[in-house]
Amino acid sequence: MAAAAPLYTDVAEGPEGGAAYWLTTMDGVRVRAGIWPAAGTAKGTILLFPGRTEYIEKYGRTACDLTAAGYTVLVMDWRGQGLADRMHPDEKAGHVEKFRDYQHDVAAMMDLARELELPEPFHLIAHSMGGCIGLRALYEGLPVSSVAFSGPMWGISISAPVRPAAWVLGWGSGKLGLGGTYAPGTKPQAYVIAEPFENNQLTTSPEMFHHLQRQIGRYPELGIGGPSLTWLHEALLECRGLARMPSPDLPCRTFVGACERIVDIGRIRERMDKWPGGKLDVIEGAEHEVLMEIKSVRDWVTSEIIAHFDAHGRASGTAVPGGAIAQRA
Repeated sequence: MAAAAPLYTDVAEGPEGGAAYWLTTMDGVRVRAGIWPAAGTAKGTILLFPGRTEYIEKYGRTACDLTAAGYTVLVMDWRGQGLADRMHPDEKAGHVEKFRDYQHDVAAMMDLARELELPEPFHLIAHSMGGCIGLRALYEGLPVSSVAFSGPMWGISISAPVRPAAWVLGWGSGKLGLGGTYAPGTKPQAYVIAEPFENNQLTTSPEMFHHLQRQIGRYPELGIGGPSLTWLHEALLECRGLARMPSPDLPCRTFVGACERIVDIGRIRERMDKWPGGKLDVIEGAEHEVLMEIKSVRDWVTSEIIAHFDAHGRASGTAVPGGAIAQRA
């Protein structure tokens, strides 16, 4: 049985009955998973893949909407962030040795879902870096009935003149033993602490930005800073590899802010143009984190995702009482 882990409910502002667990991956890394059970009878389970720097508690408010709609929510702290094991002596650096290592975390997440007999069918919400991890997981057989992506990292927003230098710098740093060095222009501090709200790249909502500041301010151990040069190189390699693969034949909705400055919106358009039956929504005025945007945007995106999952759930008979999970926990 997975061991109990901390869940900072005071800053998560998530639904009642949440729980967190320590998981050990097949390569010996300790990661953390959080579960919020569905209200009433569960329609299924949403696997929520966060982005780089993120942590379980960040999605507490989103989980309130999803559980109220009848879905259990299972969310991860990926290796190197949140309360999971850090992968470099500098614990504030966002670091991973190989991007495919995140698939070990996905496997541990699915083992927990089966151990706790979470209700099926499974659906996927994947944000930013989680969108890159999630797309790879789909190719490797992640058992979901439908998917929704938010600002997926299928390419990184780097200007054309700088892109060759990013490749060379990432590759060369590993050869020189400098792979843990921060990528140029990034800092050890968490973004929401190091940068002001004005002109931030995450959200146009002052309330949500300050909510994220409160979370990291209260529990600084949740935060990390910029990516390492090794992470950057590995991410570029993974994005390039995935771009060569066809889109999976799964019902898909993708949402991206029209003001996106973190991931490559051109790559998102290319992918969704070739996704069988997929639909892309570009949200005017929104930044990178559409699930952390102003309330009208958050509410619309969440309602669209819920409707998408409702339309692609399997026949009745798979639902179980949502309280069963809390009782097992």
